[in-house]
Amino acid sequence: MNQYKVLIIGSGFGGLCSAIRLIKANINDFLILERRSFMGGTWSQNTYPGAAVDVQSPLYSISSEPYDWSQMFATQEELKTYTNYVIDKNKLREKCMVNSNVNQIKWSADSANWLVTLTDGTVLRSQFVINASGPLSTPTIPNFKGQDKFSGASFHTNDWQHDFDYTDKNVAIIGSGASAAQVIPAIADKVKQIHVFQRTPHWVIHRPDRKFTPWQRKLLKYPFIQKTLRTLIYWALEYRVLGFKYSKTLLDLIAGSEAKRYIKQQVKDKSLQQKLTPDFTIGCKRVILSNTYYPALCRENVFLHDKSDGITQLNQTGIHTTKGEQIDLDLIVYATGYDATDGVISYPVIGKNNKVLQEYWHPFPRAYLGTSIPNFPNLFIVTGPNTGIGHTSAIFIIESQINYIINAIQQVNELDKQVVEVTEIAEQNYTDLIHQEMEKTVWKTGGCSSWYQSKSGHVIAMFPGFSFTYKRWAKKLKINDHLFY
Repeated sequence: MNQYKVLIIGSGFGGLCSAIRLIKANINDFLILERRSFMGGTWSQNTYPGAAVDVQSPLYSISSEPYDWSQMFATQEELKTYTNYVIDKNKLREKCMVNSNVNQIKWSADSANWLVTLTDGTVLRSQFVINASGPLSTPTIPNFKGQDKFSGASFHTNDWQHDFDYTDKNVAIIGSGASAAQVIPAIADKVKQIHVFQRTPHWVIHRPDRKFTPWQRKLLKYPFIQKTLRTLIYWALEYRVLGFKYSKTLLDLIAGSEAKRYIKQQVKDKSLQQKLTPDFTIGCKRVILSNTYYPALCRENVFLHDKSDGITQLNQTGIHTTKGEQIDLDLIVYATGYDATDGVISYPVIGKNNKVLQEYWHPFPRAYLGTSIPNFPNLFIVTGPNTGIGHTSAIFIIESQINYIINAIQQVNELDKQVVEVTEIAEQNYTDLIHQEMEKTVWKTGGCSSWYQSKSGHVIAMFPGFSFTYKRWAKKLKINDHLFY
């Protein structure tokens, strides 16, 4: 049985940041497990037309890996190139085992190790496990009546089938969130018709994108220039928390007013305006940044179906709506998001005394700093419960989490112990604080139902505060909040 100091599950940004930091901490006995045949996570997997990041790329990147971005908001293709650049520069392919899907991890008290079982039966042993599978890795597809009868093509945006030619075809997009808002403009001028099935509209604002000139791209390679630009973008985005948490009036006055003007500027049809105007406070659901979504919906070959004209069932030729219309289709695209709350970890995790993580997480997922869990020693979750960030770069939070993880591993080594485990009282106090603070936020009080919430109604996906607050909390390990043995 192969033995490692650290096993990292997932090779997206969470896994790559973990690996880079382990190397810098001179912890080289680690292995990355990737379930797919390629490394790179979200930006290698999500190849649907129009895919792009919605945070400025100089900030949405690893702080130690500056890059000469071609534009402010990178496309999926450029993000994939950047990810592979980081992998190759840090020689991480030789530290990764692809086609390695985790079936279960189980704590062995006798050896103070995690036993990691893969779907092919392989068992690996590791002192520490870092789960970096990511919150956007388990796609969700609604269960419609007659779904299995549809004879055309159908797939989730996460698994776009590029061998299907949608040119001059009739297409349905189920969903109207961030991925739908990118796919629809990208294919609208190529298909015969698009029928968009919108459960609830999202607020949309202008996307301040721009191409970088050749000389600007050269400057971006310099760490000082990159750091300066990152800092400027960071603080320009961070003030949004004032609205998300402390003042819905301020949020509506600034962002809400902008979004309402934007609809009127880009959508002239009053009926369509009404369908596209949300009835909740901006920020309650993910805000979409797009300059092309509204114009695409205004095209003559694009038809928006709101909740009054939803799906009753699927049949062999297409979709039957609640208004009695039969829509014949060649392709159905599910732009229906991910299980980012209750499904944070998709495989069984069995801790001390055979405690099952999925049972411990009833009625909702919880973790100290969104990273550590009592009775699950030496296990760390990157982008765990309440580490999502609605206003800035997720990578900022990931790197802050990894500060805590590396400190915890180093502390185990310095104390000549085998195990670190967060105490139950520390986790309880942290969780109580998080959900107490969450009550003040727009995600809890904005009047919407979103994927930020678990089935319990608790907001699980988001961190209720400034990102620099989280970074400060994670910067120094609080010894008294942990057991070492």
